[in-house]
Amino acid sequence: MTTPPVACTLTADNLRCNAAVLLPGLSQRAESRVWTCDGIRFVFSPTSENLTAVTETIDRERVCCAFLTFTIEIPAAAGAFVLDVTGPTGTREFLESLRLTHTS
Repeated sequence: MTTPPVACTLTADNLRCNAAVLLPGLSQRAESRVWTCDGIRFVFSPTSENLTAVTETIDRERVCCAFLTFTIEIPAAAGAFVLDVTGPTGTREFLESLRLTHTS
């Protein structure tokens, strides 16, 4: 299986219009964001709304950014859950270009 290129298929206008329901919008919900060597880790408070937002964002992103890998870790006892967004070489730089880390 070949790895898709590290590129989004959305136009800049589409990305801007849909930012609220893609990774930039999801990043706003996260309690914390940590860069990893091949992507970013988001930590979310354990609400049903956050879990729904994560799954809906993954469903949208997997279409336009086929190179991304999404891993959700939901611990026992309703603790905060984690979403890792990773991919091949160049993924972190791509994600950094989306400016996913925001200060409150």
